[in-house]
Amino acid sequence: MTDITAIILTKNEEVNIERCIKSLNGVVDRICVVDSGSSDRTIEIAKRLGAEIFYHEPFIHYAAQFNWALDNVDVKTTWIYRIDADEVVTPELGAEIVEACTAHTNDDVNGFVMKFQIAFMGKFLRYGGMYPFYNLTIFKYGKGRYEDRAMGEHVILNEGKCLDLKNDCLHYDFKSLDAWISKHNWYATREVSDYFSTRAVGQADPNSLYHEAKKASRLRDGIYYKMPKFLRAKLYFWYRYYIKLGFLDGKAGYVHAFLQAYWFRFLVDAKIMEREIKQK
Repeated sequence: MTDITAIILTKNEEVNIERCIKSLNGVVDRICVVDSGSSDRTIEIAKRLGAEIFYHEPFIHYAAQFNWALDNVDVKTTWIYRIDADEVVTPELGAEIVEACTAHTNDDVNGFVMKFQIAFMGKFLRYGGMYPFYNLTIFKYGKGRYEDRAMGEHVILNEGKCLDLKNDCLHYDFKSLDAWISKHNWYATREVSDYFSTRAVGQADPNSLYHEAKKASRLRDGIYYKMPKFLRAKLYFWYRYYIKLGFLDGKAGYVHAFLQAYWFRFLVDAKIMEREIKQK
C-alpha cells in the first residue's frame, strides 16, 4: 500500500491512457479516471486496466473538473497524484514518489513539485524554456485545491510546504498537428476568459503559489500582458527561440516555438481584440 490515489482527467485519450496507467503500477493504490465525454476506447481501456471510472459534464475548465473530482471520488488515501493521460511515470520517478510520500506522511510537507520532459514531434525539448517544466502534482488530500482560473491553473496548498522531486516525468504533449492546433485554439479561448476575469476580480495571491508557479504568474500578469498586443507574441518567439536557445532543439524546437508564439499567443491577442471590440 502506497497511500496514494491517482486522478486522471480524460476525453478521447485512447492513444495515451494505457501507457499512463501501466506506468502507475506499484506507485499508487487506486486510479480514478474522470471522463468528460470520450467517444473513443478510453473508458474501455481504463476499465480493463483496473481504473475506476467517473463521469462529469460539462467540462468547464481543468481546475473546476479536478476540484469536482476531489469532492466526488471518495478519496481515502493521504496523498493525491494529479496525472494527465499523456504523462508517463518512469521507474525512477515512481520509486521516488513512493519513498517521498511515505517519508512525509506525518509532517508539514504537504506537496511535491516534479519536473517534466516535454515531447514534441518525436523529440524531448531541452531548450527554449521547455526544460525543466515544473508542476505541483502530488499533495495531501484536504491540503490543496486548484485555484479557480480557466487557464494557467495551479494547486494552492492551504498550509504546509512543498518539496521538489529529482526525477523527471515524461509528457507526450503531441498527437498530431491537427490535434495540437485544435487544442491550442481551445486553450486560447480559455486564456482570454482568464485574462478578463483576473482583471475584473484579481488573481490569487502569488505568495500562495509554489516557486515556479509564482514566477510564471509574475511573468505572465506582471510583464507579458503589460506589453502591446501582437508585439508581445513576436517578442515571445525571440525570447524562446534565441535567448532561451530553442534553436538547439532543431526543427522540432523551431516548429514548437513558432506555433507557441505565432499561433497560440498571437491567437490569444486576436481573441482579446475581438472581445474588446464586442464590448464597445
